[in-house]
Formats: sequence, structure tokens, C-alpha cells
Amino acid sequence: MKKENYIKNRSNIIDSMKDNSLLVLFAGMAPRKSGDETYAFTPNRNFYYATGIDEQKDILLIYKINSNRFFEMIFVNRFDEFKAKWVGKSLTKEEATSLSGVDTINYLDEFNEVFSRLASRSERIYLDLERQGYEEANTVSQDFAIMIKEKYPSIKIKNIYENIAKLRMVKSKDEIVEIEKAISVTSKGVEMLMENAKSGILESSLEAYFDFAIKQNGAKDFAFKTIAASGKNATVLHYSSNDSIIKKGDLILFDLGAEFNYYKSDITRTFPVEGKFSPRQKEIYEIVLKGQELVFSLIRPGTTLMIINEELTKYYAKELKRIGLIKNDQEVSKYYYHSVSHHLGLDTHDASIIALPLEEGNVITVEPGLYIEEESIGIRIEDDALVTKDGCKNLSSQIIKSVEEIERFMNNK
Repeated sequence: MKKENYIKNRSNIIDSMKDNSLLVLFAGMAPRKSGDETYAFTPNRNFYYATGIDEQKDILLIYKINSNRFFEMIFVNRFDEFKAKWVGKSLTKEEATSLSGVDTINYLDEFNEVFSRLASRSERIYLDLERQGYEEANTVSQDFAIMIKEKYPSIKIKNIYENIAKLRMVKSKDEIVEIEKAISVTSKGVEMLMENAKSGILESSLEAYFDFAIKQNGAKDFAFKTIAASGKNATVLHYSSNDSIIKKGDLILFDLGAEFNYYKSDITRTFPVEGKFSPRQKEIYEIVLKGQELVFSLIRPGTTLMIINEELTKYYAKELKRIGLIKNDQEVSKYYYHSVSHHLGLDTHDASIIALPLEEGNVITVEPGLYIEEESIGIRIEDDALVTKDGCKNLSSQIIKSVEEIERFMNNK
């Protein structure tokens, strides 16, 4: 994306800060995997949101004096001739400015001196202190906060995560374009899966066609680890071993997505491996599909994901009683046990404040499902929707999903 996007993102972040305060965001680094091998590097998403830079170890520092005065710095790696020959050169100062729009670029070995000078005159420091669980290892920011408490006890430490999460919920036009690119690539992968589906092979063997298709079409990575779940496996929400043999007559559920410039797509399609739904499979599939249509009709600014999910649950209660699967409303949770939506963007489960009402510019998933373990039927249908001024737009409408479309496509391959 253009640097102007990151300039605007930083401006919005600065507006959320109090006067006489520092913000420090770290790009992070790839953790060691084993021996001298590391996991693939991926930047801290809030750092990337503010800079557009995806280089390891870099640091963004912003000092806000007051509402009219602030300055920004990015600290980058010095050129290392040995590393350049082995793994590639680091960003130059000029390249960092071109990507981010930050004019002042220093080297990482200068950070401590600059930070110390500014910290001595600041009342508070903002850090990204988001934590998913108690047992997780500390992030760079969390370790940095511990150091601040020890060396600068008078400085207040504030968590900037929620401020940035609120900003990331509303996507710019350029961000939506990136998400649409990811969806377009994913669409090609889904078609290749359907074209090559057959029983008697491993789930992972069919999954490989998606891997090939998205990389062939310009995506460098997946939005998340692909779920390729056939038969009863599809009733496990996050099944990902993908190592069962696909049986004749199975439905297979693919929850997948390509990533484009770190922006995600998140799509689920469920289809019969042999190209023809059984009457029972079709009955359940149609209930889920109509449930998705209901959800689309409910999406608009001002409502919440919780309200939408409650309406879908009421619909399921009515339909599952109609077909004799349940007798009372409370039994719905046996067959539907997840929420219908989450925000989507730089993360698959994007930074967000779930309780906040939807607003124009939000991008969310729409993913109703039903999971009947005793019948080995697991069905989820998922698309990505943009919240508009008076409703929503299905960004992934080009990916086939009706019974008729699926059967026609698979039987004409």
C-alpha cells in the first residue's frame, strides 16, 4: 500500500495518545525453531499497521509533545555485509522512509540513547501489551515494560493495543483492495480443490492443490493453517491434522484462505467429494445456506455480532425442530457451537473490540455451520463481508456455493 496509508494510521494513533508521552512499537523477530533454524518471520501487526515495514527487530518511536507537536523515528538494522551475503541485505534508511513516510531513520544501536533522553521528560509510555493467555511467553514489548518499571519507576505504562484495535476495525479503501486480492486468489484455490476432489486419497493430498493454486497466483503465504476435514472430521471445528483418507460419499469441509501483503481472506466451502449431495446432506446444507442469507440481511451499522448470532441461533432452533433433529431450543448448542462472525484484516481473527457495534468499513466473516457427529455431517459456509452505509457487501460472492452450482461445476470438470 502507499505510504500515505501508514502516515494516516500513525496520525490516528497519535490522536489517541495523551500529551507528553512516548509510543514504542516493536517489529519483533522470528523465534528459533531448532538448531540454527528459525520460524518464518512475520511482523507484529500493529507495528506493520503503523509503518508498512516487515523487517525483523525494527522499532517505531513516537514522542507526542502536545496536540500540535510530535516527532517520529524508526530504528533499523545497520548494513551487515556478511548477513547480506547469507540472508539478504537490510532496509536502507531511504527505503524505510519510502515505505513508511517517516523521515527520521536511525539505527537500532542508537535506540537506547534516544529513548533514555526522551523517557526522562515523558509522563507515560504506550506499548502493545496484548496477551492471549497467561502461559504465553513474553513479547518484546512485555519484556520492555518490565525494564521500564525497573529503570523508570515514575513513568506510567499504558497499553496501546485497544486504541489501535479500534482503528484497525475500520478498513481504508486500500485495505479493502488488499483483502479482495487475497479473496480472489483463494477463489482460484477453491476451484482447483473441487476440480481434483475424489475419494480414496488423503485429505492432505487434496489440500495440496490449494497450496499450489494460491502460490501460482501470487500469494506468498496462507492466512492460517488449512482445515481439510472429511466426514466426521468436519464436526471438529479446528481439525487440522488433515491425515484421514477421504471416503466415498463424504462431504469435505475446507476452511482456508490466502494472505496478500499480510491481509487475510477466510473462506469455508463444504462439498461432496463425488460431486453429488445425498438428500440428507442437501437438506442440512440448505439450512446452513439459508442461515447465511439471514446473517447477510442482518448486517448493518449499529448492530452487534452478538445480536446477529442470537438471531441465527433462533433460526436454527426453528429449522432443526422442523426436521426432527431437536425437540427444544436449548439443544441447538449440540449442533452449532461457535459464533457466526469475527473481524478480518491483518489477522484472520483481527484486532477488534467485539462488543462494539458494527460500523461502515468493518470487514467481518459470515460463517454459519451445523455439525452432526452421529451422521458424520459437518457443514460450514463462510464468506467475507464489508459493512456498508446501509447493509453489507459480500466480498467473496464469486466463490460458488449453492448446491446446484457445486454439483454442476464438479460434474463438468
